[in-house]
Amino acid sequence: MEKIRIQKIIADSGYCSRRKAEELIIDNKVKVNGNIINELGFKVKNSDEIEVEGNLLDNNKSYEYY
Repeated sequence: MEKIRIQKIIADSGYCSRRKAEELIIDNKVKVNGNIINELGFKVKNSDEIEVEGNLLDNNKSYEYY
């Protein structure tokens, strides 16, 4: 299972930009599996539960290409 940087996951979810995600991480507004994350290079798996400003992200999105 591949691990991906948390700011990329947040940005790919459409919640905000990658730069804004970095600000949220620094401001202690991001939780992974209930633990506050304040490390910018933190990597997560698709199975991890990510919460940003109290909102749970759906990081298991699948895309359809036409």
